[in-house]
Amino acid sequence: MNWRALPLIPTVLVLLASLYMVHLGLWQLDRLAQKQAKSAQFHAAQMDDRPVSMGQVWRYRQSDAWDYRQTHFWCQQVMQMSSVSGRNAKGESGWAHVARCLTAPEDTQGFRPTEPPQGVLADVVLGWSQRPDPVQWAGGHVRGTIAPGGEFAHHVVADPPLAGLAANAAPDPKDVPNNHLSYAVQWFLFAATALVIYGLAVRKRLRA
Repeated sequence: MNWRALPLIPTVLVLLASLYMVHLGLWQLDRLAQKQAKSAQFHAAQMDDRPVSMGQVWRYRQSDAWDYRQTHFWCQQVMQMSSVSGRNAKGESGWAHVARCLTAPEDTQGFRPTEPPQGVLADVVLGWSQRPDPVQWAGGHVRGTIAPGGEFAHHVVADPPLAGLAANAAPDPKDVPNNHLSYAVQWFLFAATALVIYGLAVRKRLRA
């Protein structure tokens, strides 16, 4: 093959594009390793039964260090009630009932409800029902699992459920999407396809 006959600019562009696609594939593999490390962290958190205070979660709410850990606190005041679509422990579709709580101070001993309203805000999934009808709950002792997501970056799924509701689906690290391997394979295939197609086109041109 006469390499001097290769079109310079198209060849350089295809090679650069292919190298960039390989770079993106390697980046996805790096993200895969990071996500696997996070998954291991979250599964370890599930096994850790030491409770985390909502004061800690609030102060470091941009961190995922508390995800899937256990917590318990006293909801001194219910600021707001809402219903969102959700699933129960059996995977059935319905409505999750969420209470926005003002928690007791972090150093409150025995969850005394007589403390003046102060503390931090926390969204609590009280439980699940088939209908979005409002439920009545005036606050009290909350025990549950810290889950990622929500206006405050985290929320709590009550366990046991409250307000006479059925159990909501428990937070599960397996629900965190991890598509990085498939994305990496796609980028590598794109790069290989570009090189093969361009190689065939150049071969046809040189034989003409």
